[in-house]
Amino acid sequence: QVQLVASGGGYVQPGGSLRLSCAASGRTFSNYAMGWFRQAPGMEREFVAAINWRGGSIYYADSVKGRFILSTDNPKNTTYLQMNSLKPDDTAVYYCAAVTQPVYAIRISSYYGAWGQGLQVTVSS
Repeated sequence: QVQLVASGGGYVQPGGSLRLSCAASGRTFSNYAMGWFRQAPGMEREFVAAINWRGGSIYYADSVKGRFILSTDNPKNTTYLQMNSLKPDDTAVYYCAAVTQPVYAIRISSYYGAWGQGLQVTVSS
């Protein structure tokens, strides 16, 4: 099993930055991809960004492209989501997740078998 521990988040004014972290442990060899999702009140959980460990491709939602940066420091261990130029619409609970099956669609949350705890991100003046 893959365990994920997320950290970061908080409150920031529009235009500010925050960084989220997600550390994976356990059976990391069964971790095929890691991603970030978010869920605003009354909304569906939506894809934000993800990395496919096989090849290292990184994917972003159109709404965050150019503002958010996903990076890693150790393959399959820790990912970071650097969030810049934050907008009030970015306010949500953010979740990191890991794909634990070999066949998946990286933007679809149901393919992710391990989830970290939610992190509140609030962007407000």
